[in-house]
Amino acid sequence: MARPSKPLISRDAAVKASIEIIDDEGLDGFSLPKLAKHLGVRAPSLYHHFTDKNEIFVEIAKHIAGATVVTPRRRPGPEWPEYFVALGLNFRQSILRHRNAAPILLQHLPRDLFVATYEDTAQFLLDSGVPTELHVRILDGMETLAIGAVLMEAMRKPSTKSTIFPNVDPESQPLLAEALASNELTQKMLFEETVRSFLHGVIRDHM
Repeated sequence: MARPSKPLISRDAAVKASIEIIDDEGLDGFSLPKLAKHLGVRAPSLYHHFTDKNEIFVEIAKHIAGATVVTPRRRPGPEWPEYFVALGLNFRQSILRHRNAAPILLQHLPRDLFVATYEDTAQFLLDSGVPTELHVRILDGMETLAIGAVLMEAMRKPSTKSTIFPNVDPESQPLLAEALASNELTQKMLFEETVRSFLHGVIRDHM
């Protein structure tokens, strides 16, 4: 398809408009013609910035899972796990703000998205007294844990403390039903405690 001589929109504006459409209408409601209309341009204008829809999806994933995630302001020290707890919660908040985009993140999130920040994070761990041989275990584990847990949560309907496990039958699953009735943690609190347990477990196992 022929491209206009000058770009009429910015790449960033197109990504943000795409997210707005997906937030409002769901992933099935998104299309390049609809995006062009939303931006007030003709579809060929999009080809100044993107070769196809998949490239837009990659940029959406980068924006939601990377650019909009707030980095905590914490100094290195013995309470270093709380930096990762806060970062994980910020990541979770950014993803859940755009639940309709969860399938995009699942398929198009670049594997190297977080690598650019890992040098600074490794320095933070080193300055906190965390042995170098644990850094990869912590960074890779946090990436796997956060992405897996948050995307799985985003793909489901929002839950309450009693519906974290849906469709539990008290008659055929009495122990699970009792566990849910006794649970005092929200989904957010469960995620927070899971991250904290993982980090403290890494250190404990190393001792």
